[in-house]
Amino acid sequence: MLAMALHYRDQGLSLRDMAAKLVITSGKKKGQHPSPATVMRMLRKHDEQATATAEA
Repeated sequence: MLAMALHYRDQGLSLRDMAAKLVITSGKKKGQHPSPATVMRMLRKHDEQATATAEA
């Protein structure tokens, strides 16, 4: 799901549009769409990890 979210962000889609296109693939909410807030948290965490790796 993260890879697709990054792809959609590169295309310039809004968080709402990304959330509507993404589908949760595992867990209790399998088959449902994540909320825009979940997509934002996922992308923010990825960006934080990328900058921490680049600084090290």
